[in-house]
Amino acid sequence: MMHLNFSKIEKKTMDYTIILILLSIFTCSYIYIYITQSHRRNSTQLPPGPYPLPLIGSIFKLGKKPHHSLATLSKTHGPLMSLKLGSTTMIVVSSREVAQEFFLKHDNSFSSRSIPYAAHAHDRHKISMVWLPVGDQWRRLRKISKEHLFSKRQLDASHLLRKKKVQELLEYVDDCCENGKPVNVGQTAVTTTLNVLSNFIFSTDFTKYDSVSSQDFKDLVGGLMEVGGTPNLADFFPVLRPFDPKGLLRQATFYTGKLMAIFEEHISKRLQERSICSSDGPLSSKDLTDLLLDICENEKSSINMDGIRNLIFDLFLAGTDTTSSTLEWAMAELIHSPEKMAKARYELEEVIGKEDRTVEESDISRLPYLQAVIKETLRLHPPVTFLIPHRAIDDVEILGYVVPKDAQILCNLWAMGQDSSVWSDAQTFLPERFLDVGIDYKGRDFELIPFGAGRRICPALPLAHRMLQLMLGGLIYRFDWKMEKGMRPEDMDMSDKFGITLQKNLPLMAIPIKV
Repeated sequence: MMHLNFSKIEKKTMDYTIILILLSIFTCSYIYIYITQSHRRNSTQLPPGPYPLPLIGSIFKLGKKPHHSLATLSKTHGPLMSLKLGSTTMIVVSSREVAQEFFLKHDNSFSSRSIPYAAHAHDRHKISMVWLPVGDQWRRLRKISKEHLFSKRQLDASHLLRKKKVQELLEYVDDCCENGKPVNVGQTAVTTTLNVLSNFIFSTDFTKYDSVSSQDFKDLVGGLMEVGGTPNLADFFPVLRPFDPKGLLRQATFYTGKLMAIFEEHISKRLQERSICSSDGPLSSKDLTDLLLDICENEKSSINMDGIRNLIFDLFLAGTDTTSSTLEWAMAELIHSPEKMAKARYELEEVIGKEDRTVEESDISRLPYLQAVIKETLRLHPPVTFLIPHRAIDDVEILGYVVPKDAQILCNLWAMGQDSSVWSDAQTFLPERFLDVGIDYKGRDFELIPFGAGRRICPALPLAHRMLQLMLGGLIYRFDWKMEKGMRPEDMDMSDKFGITLQKNLPLMAIPIKV
């Protein structure tokens, strides 16, 4: 008992010591921030924004749904807004015109990244194409992605793989249909997307539908995405980084290490296979791993083994949640609006007929309403709400204000999709608004840039475009859908929850019915 009491006293003493240390750090930090900011305010004119509280700035104004909170603040302070979040200056972009200024006119000045502390796990911020500054190494990785991963030639060559995996998706849904079993649409889309990527990269399936054994991989990806979307005190107060106060770096290190081990196992196995096959001549067919290893073995290699591991890591992380969440939102909106579902299905029947086949990639250009459904979904529910944060390389004058060097740039795509000056009846799901207009999401029309714009535009856009059309087209062409437990479509929960990707607050569980 005495030992237990001593432990409690010792723990309390330690807690008070930590509090005193943190208070001292906060005080010193505040003095430093106040002096530097006072000097900067005297020499520059920041964009308007809420008046910051001492030390913490406007952190408490973010709330649980920062995309909503910042959209509300922008109505008061304008589409070019500044906030202080601890020692960080955040610039928020909330309109088409301002986005064009940043990512077209001044694209080079804002091409760097604001790197969150969690991205330091396994030093990924030094190697990953996502976080590297625009420079020689970034350009080499970008070139590899463009030429060997997402070029039209490469995507055309792998169309049978995507067709096969979408067919497996439809067969799984067909089994659920026969058994009257509801489908977790988002989770099912994750499985399909992961298997497309894992076959493209390693020529093997990583997951199976309703498989407990494959849930671990999904949980690792989902856990890392959740960590990436959680606001971190260590980002707002760098002096707290040694303490990792919310434990996000520790979590990111755990998830990253587990995923890296999986990829390393597959890469090592491939290296062994290549050494065995080298005496028998080149491999008859090559996946992405072989292509990257071929490049790596070249004397003038533009990528090393660390680069290969991290590029593969980026592909899996970026290519799963974004595509699956968009598909889930599209299905939710169509089930919520049965007349839109019927219109999309009618178009598919007109183009494909009543034949027993899946939607082909060659059909996409003849399905304008299906394309409009995807565009409208991306407008209302952008998968990465703020894009990946940019960083100002230098002081830049924008619309009469100065965006200071090292400021973090957030582009609030959700707010831009709600802009009533651009979109009539902005909160309503209306795919028709995209018919007979030339607006697309490929980075040229700044009212709709869910994949970004400029040199930092998502390189996987062409793959996401094909996958979304194929999966959504197949699911609504083959099946009608009803809600669980007799719920009416109009009563569906359409609220969202914030993360690195914008998820439905409640997963979409729907029962398929054979058309």
